[in-house]
Amino acid sequence: MHNSEKLPEIKEILCAMLFATREPLTLRQMVNVFKRTAETYEDVAASFIEMTVKDVEAAMEELRHDLTERRLGLEVVEIAGGFRLRNVPSAGPWLRELLDKGKSAKLSKPALETLSIIAYRQPLQRSQIESIRGVAADSIVRNLLEMGLVKVVGRSELPGKPWLYGTTQAFLEHFGLNSLDELPGMAEMRRNLEQRELELKAREGKLAKEGEDDAGEEGAEKEENPVVEENPEGAEETDEDFQDEGEDDLEDEDPKED
Repeated sequence: MHNSEKLPEIKEILCAMLFATREPLTLRQMVNVFKRTAETYEDVAASFIEMTVKDVEAAMEELRHDLTERRLGLEVVEIAGGFRLRNVPSAGPWLRELLDKGKSAKLSKPALETLSIIAYRQPLQRSQIESIRGVAADSIVRNLLEMGLVKVVGRSELPGKPWLYGTTQAFLEHFGLNSLDELPGMAEMRRNLEQRELELKAREGKLAKEGEDDAGEEGAEKEENPVVEENPEGAEETDEDFQDEGEDDLEDEDPKED
């Protein structure tokens, strides 16, 4: 860079960075680029060596505003924890005609269904996916792994320790999401799950209390009304008992007169 060249504005440099990279850039990554460039080029680029995250953030807002006001068909969006330059959605039909004509969809309907299950219920194992969909999912999960949309996040504690699957950063980028919280209905689903857990805990506590109360009432009833057995187990009636009873019966009868 020569001293005679006009120094570009920060937002211009940021726009060029976002245009040149396919991966989302974080504010910290952009600041580091400014600092490394200032160390490499000691002339006009050195003026950016004191760049901070706050400076880059302010310039990014200016860039967003300019792109919106001038309607250039591009916008800056936050995706997967960083920033990316992309076309505005309204220009989508023309770009699809230009780039995707004659190409088959990258994700089939079964693949999208499987990916949705993993995204909303992760981490989970393959058998759980198959239980929800009702069909085998090994080939679909393998394809999603190859596409980088799904990854292994651990092992289950169940026998055999099957793999657990979750989504990747590439998944967020593919669907234009900054985090999983932006999935449609994710916040509502989490609230429902939390509410269900609270209801289950309350129900378990109520059942345990009712069991304790029933046990206490049963014990009190036994103390108030003890059971007396007429012929306890193990006691035997003897011939003498029958003989005494027979003699008593004979004594009660009047003697016969000759």
